[in-house]
Amino acid sequence: MSHFVCEIWESGILDLRFSGDDERKDCAVLGAPFPFAIAAQTRYPGGMPSPSNDNLHKALLPQGLRDLLPPDAEAEAEAVGKLIAVLAGHGYERVKPPLMEFEENLLSGAGAAMAPETFRLMDPISQRMIGLRADMTTQIARIAGTRLANAPRPLRLCYAGEALRVRGSDMQPERQIGQVGAELIGSDAIAADIEAVTLAAEALASLGIDGLSVDLTLPTLVPAVCRAAGISGAAREELRRALDHKDAAAVKTAAGKAATLLQKLLAAAGAAAPALKTIAALDLAPEAGAERARLIAVAEQLAKAMPSLAMTVDPVENRGFEYHTGVSFSFFARGIKTELGRGGRYRTGNDAGAAEDATGFTLYTEAVLEAMTPHRPAPRLYLPAGSDPAAASPWRTQGYVTVAGLVPVKDAAGEARRLGCGFVLDGDKAVSV
Repeated sequence: MSHFVCEIWESGILDLRFSGDDERKDCAVLGAPFPFAIAAQTRYPGGMPSPSNDNLHKALLPQGLRDLLPPDAEAEAEAVGKLIAVLAGHGYERVKPPLMEFEENLLSGAGAAMAPETFRLMDPISQRMIGLRADMTTQIARIAGTRLANAPRPLRLCYAGEALRVRGSDMQPERQIGQVGAELIGSDAIAADIEAVTLAAEALASLGIDGLSVDLTLPTLVPAVCRAAGISGAAREELRRALDHKDAAAVKTAAGKAATLLQKLLAAAGAAAPALKTIAALDLAPEAGAERARLIAVAEQLAKAMPSLAMTVDPVENRGFEYHTGVSFSFFARGIKTELGRGGRYRTGNDAGAAEDATGFTLYTEAVLEAMTPHRPAPRLYLPAGSDPAAASPWRTQGYVTVAGLVPVKDAAGEARRLGCGFVLDGDKAVSV
């Protein structure tokens, strides 16, 4: 049996590790190195040697973490810049919350849903528990309710940064997650829901991503059905697991008198038009009926606002939407297994400020990079040692990256190739090598 150990030395250094009989297995030291630690993501040859049982190789990282090398790091930075530019163009102003916060702030309100995914440690200065953010949305909600409490509503904010989670998933094993997102705070209008979805689609399209589709869901619908049917406690948890696994037989067993209704909701998932037709025909209690009406209204207006966007509906999906309080959504792209991002309606309320209606979305940079057209780095021009520095400036203006030689070499073309350059400066010409 292994367990997680967190220690802070007197120097203030944080020591996080697994301890116990399975320590080597949990840290993935035995056997082959992690695929993402040695992936061929760079123009430079060679890889990482396999670690031995006794000597941990310096390039080996904890599971779910990786180095982003050239040219991928450049591609990510460029993509983030384009996404933020789209958000800013729609009036979303950028904020930058800290990587860590006091635990009681980070995990209050909607943030409580992220508690199982949050790393915690003791701050050696304040002697209070702090958490490393597992998601940035709740931080933006805190900023809106405190530092920007008096700003005009609706408040539009955007952000970009890294989040760290205790564990990944089968589909998304990464534990450090790049996020770019936008939050629209202070409005419960359907127009706000439409803006969130269409803005996310526009941002993704700006990167040349084709085959986009959005999946609408309503995390509050099943709880409303359960309340109307008197399903609570362990029975409700069992039903939730059955729905998450799309297990119709288990739903029938767990749902009691609501079994038929919930099985119909489960079976309705699919293309938007037939799914909404099925959902609209169901006999729902008033609370659930109001939730359904909102979903249908959002779907209909979204189809008018962006008719080219493929749309599906899954009325019972809840995984990853634990703090959402209304219509929510996930984005996908053709040929990509994982979602590109997700978002939806929530409440900002916590101990730091009054609760407000809000909606927004978060895009995941790793998935976005996978869906993008492969990055084409700028052409690289080798400047032999002794070249006039002023001569390089016009080439950079034309889009070249210039790499200056530091010592004279006999074979400038060969040196250019060795440094990953496709051209060498010869007089006033760029000669292909």
